[in-house]
Amino acid sequence: MLPGVRVNLSKSGPSLSVGVRGAHVTLGRRGVTRTVGVPGTGIFYTSRSGRHTGAHTTRQPSRAALERKLAELHRAGLLTDDELAAKRAHLDGRT
Repeated sequence: MLPGVRVNLSKSGPSLSVGVRGAHVTLGRRGVTRTVGVPGTGIFYTSRSGRHTGAHTTRQPSRAALERKLAELHRAGLLTDDELAAKRAHLDGRT
């Protein structure tokens, strides 16, 4: 094998990585992943292009959860009385 070239075989499929310590490009089933980092620090940046797998969904918070969060923000002084009233009116659909 050539220096800086790695082959990985796993359940999710094969991939090929090319690069040096701190910077590499990986080609696999999910597309191309580019990673640049500062070796030994855990600081890195990764970008991915190509095919992404998996669905990501977000669950809407319940009305009660939103009311609790508004009350918490009001108690912390981050919402004025008027702002709290306006946000509650918005939740009620009155705006």
